[in-house]
Amino acid sequence: MASPAFPRFLGLAATAALFTGLSSLAGCQSWLNTQYAASLPPTSGFQPVKGLAQSVSIRRNALGMPLIETTTFHDALFALGYVHASDRLSQMVGMRLMAEGRLAEMVGPGALDIDRFMRAVNLRRDAETLYKNASPRLKAFFEVYARGVNAYLYRYRDKLPMDLAESGYRPPYWKPEDSVLVFCLMNFGLAINLQEEIASLVLAQKVGADKLAWLLPTYPDEQLPFAEAEKLKGLALDGQIPGLAAVNATASRIAALDKLGVAASNNWAIAPQRSRSGKSLLANDTHLPLSMPSAWNFVQIRAPKFQAAGVSVAGVPAVVAGYNGKLAWGMTMVMGDNQDLFLEQVRRQGERLYYLADGKWLPARERQETFFVKGGRPLRETIYETRHGPLLNSVLGERKHMLQPMRLGTGYGLALHSASLDGDRSLDAFFDLSRAQSVDEAFEASREIRAIALNMVFADARHIGWQVTGRYPNRRDGIGLLPSPGWDGRYDWDGFTDPMLHPYDQDPAQGWLGTANQRTVPQGYGMQLSNSWFYPERGERIAQLAGGGRHDARSMMAMQLDQTSPFVAKLQAMFEAPGMAQPLRQAIDALPAAERARAREALDRLMAFDGNLAATSADAALYAAFLHESARQTFLDELGPETSPAWKALVDIADLSYSAQADHLLGREDSPFWDDVNTPRKEDKPAILARSLAASVSLLESRLGSDRAAWQWGRLHTYTWATETTRLAPYMSASQRAGINAIKGYLDRGPYPAGGDHTTLNVSAYHWGQDFDTWLIPAMRIVVDFGQAEPMSGINSSGQSGNPASPHYADGIESWRRGQYQSFPFQPQNLDKVYGTRRLTLVPEK
Repeated sequence: MASPAFPRFLGLAATAALFTGLSSLAGCQSWLNTQYAASLPPTSGFQPVKGLAQSVSIRRNALGMPLIETTTFHDALFALGYVHASDRLSQMVGMRLMAEGRLAEMVGPGALDIDRFMRAVNLRRDAETLYKNASPRLKAFFEVYARGVNAYLYRYRDKLPMDLAESGYRPPYWKPEDSVLVFCLMNFGLAINLQEEIASLVLAQKVGADKLAWLLPTYPDEQLPFAEAEKLKGLALDGQIPGLAAVNATASRIAALDKLGVAASNNWAIAPQRSRSGKSLLANDTHLPLSMPSAWNFVQIRAPKFQAAGVSVAGVPAVVAGYNGKLAWGMTMVMGDNQDLFLEQVRRQGERLYYLADGKWLPARERQETFFVKGGRPLRETIYETRHGPLLNSVLGERKHMLQPMRLGTGYGLALHSASLDGDRSLDAFFDLSRAQSVDEAFEASREIRAIALNMVFADARHIGWQVTGRYPNRRDGIGLLPSPGWDGRYDWDGFTDPMLHPYDQDPAQGWLGTANQRTVPQGYGMQLSNSWFYPERGERIAQLAGGGRHDARSMMAMQLDQTSPFVAKLQAMFEAPGMAQPLRQAIDALPAAERARAREALDRLMAFDGNLAATSADAALYAAFLHESARQTFLDELGPETSPAWKALVDIADLSYSAQADHLLGREDSPFWDDVNTPRKEDKPAILARSLAASVSLLESRLGSDRAAWQWGRLHTYTWATETTRLAPYMSASQRAGINAIKGYLDRGPYPAGGDHTTLNVSAYHWGQDFDTWLIPAMRIVVDFGQAEPMSGINSSGQSGNPASPHYADGIESWRRGQYQSFPFQPQNLDKVYGTRRLTLVPEK
């Protein structure tokens, strides 16, 4: 219930005036913390709780990360639910609403298109299937966890965190199926190629199918996908895809909320022969959008039949990556392509919608969905489905008025085809993995993970292993990079790849294993994992560092904090290549005097740059400015202006996978995009690069001043931790936005100077060609050194709590920035050193 002293910031513009009158941010924070102190659970004493079998101890380390100690596994699951809710209730509620397509119930009509998209995707169906497939044992685990969540919800139903309290939304109790829904949402967020395929249609409308392949490179050593683009030739795409702009914009919105197109992570394992102790090591840092709080939640559990420490997702009863005393495991994205977008020819006859399939017009299936909207009337809309799946543009399209989309008529539909989860036992497999006691047992468990495409790396004291998980379609024709004509059955799927073909490795002779979303299998491998690989540089840097010398926990941490990019050396090699060095200097000489001097300065400094993208580096700032300007000088003339959907599509694709920006810099001298269409003469690559060099210096002069000594990469490139509340603000009313903006400094943190970029192990990706704001970071870091008495250390990217009133809301940020890892001890005699003796004891309520 909202405090009477604090008007509802999600509904009143007057709130802005209230906070403007506060004397300082510190005072504002103190006042708000006082108002919402009751929303924080105690950290000591005894608390009676219904549903427990025995007493439970909860201790917390200096950053608020919990140690749960119980005498039964039942109570461990119950307590995990209780702790997740106490730390991250708002995050859990937000993820559930997003997955269900019900954000508008809390936010208002501005979130309706997000809800429409998510209802079309229908994660509820996937969650129901996965839960139905789960074993009775696992369903019981989910039920006990849900009771723990609900025990907290019941106790604090009138003491909700500020964002929930002020929204007026009353979260319903947690169901076991809700945990599976959150799992499905996290899995959906890995759908890289979906956003690529949508963006490719936007690009095709701008440049045509003939030039499209130049903008969609697969990997540095692979041919451009001209054959794949043939699928779109001859199709009347411009203006014939109703709702494409809305589908594209909504996919970008969902991506901005961290729920689509999350393309990164590092993991590696060092075998005993390469370690200083003669025992294995493992490191994992999962890369996720910069958010407050982190997507991850650290936890340690000690129960008679289960011990583990690592990261969990609030809402899911599992340790997703970590260490259990015998086994360490971590994950990255395979970049697996297990969905396709199909263009369907559709037409309306009377009240029915039909689609063309192998020469026949078939009626589309209809699904009715009701949307409840905060402050408005419910809307009932129809989602249509073809044999390939839901038509995304059947609920996202032109408007007949502000809230109601027009019915899909003649033209093209956009059907999303996803892998079926029938018979999938991934939930049981994940739990079995967390209990595995050796690499061999980890292989047995991980091979049964089908719902999600991951590079699993694991280690025990003597062995290391890598296993690809997931389910991958066999395509009859095409490679799935671009949308396929749905009326032609030759592009359909023919079952799935035999799991025996999934790549794996164990104890390789090189003494290490590692993945970083790069192409992990050679060209021509016996199955298709993807055609949307991330940039290769992080994988190359792992190979450089893991393959050199011997390692321990300290060197693993140094690798995770490394900010050296191999792309710099590739760029330098391009500049001095025999066919480029002389033409580039001639192109620089042809520039006007002022630009010529800037271009020469930029080239000289870039050729001397050591590749370390430290936040304090001036040359790193110049290097990034050159990348920025070269992208704009090469493509903006044909894809612009900056506000155009086509330019935004190119920028979005660069966030997701190996991009045209990188591909053109390293080669493609014959690309048609080197010509500036706005000038009467025909430019070539050296001419565009010369302009870009000069423009990079001009950019830094305008942004950082003329004093070269004052240039720093971290002055351009920053971290800002933003809450979901502030990220949802653009979809709210003006009065709601005003209220949120008034307390933005209380909810968000930053900016802080950042180093690195998308190619460094310590990733700090920004939108290449758009701005320098960091959007992707290592959301957590874990290192396990089996040669140490206490093997596991880790650090989160924000605070443990999602409640701004908590002292552990943002205290993890500085530790993350400084690389100050926390120990997670397993030996009883070491627990007090880390967790102290202060504890909250949950006792069964009589």
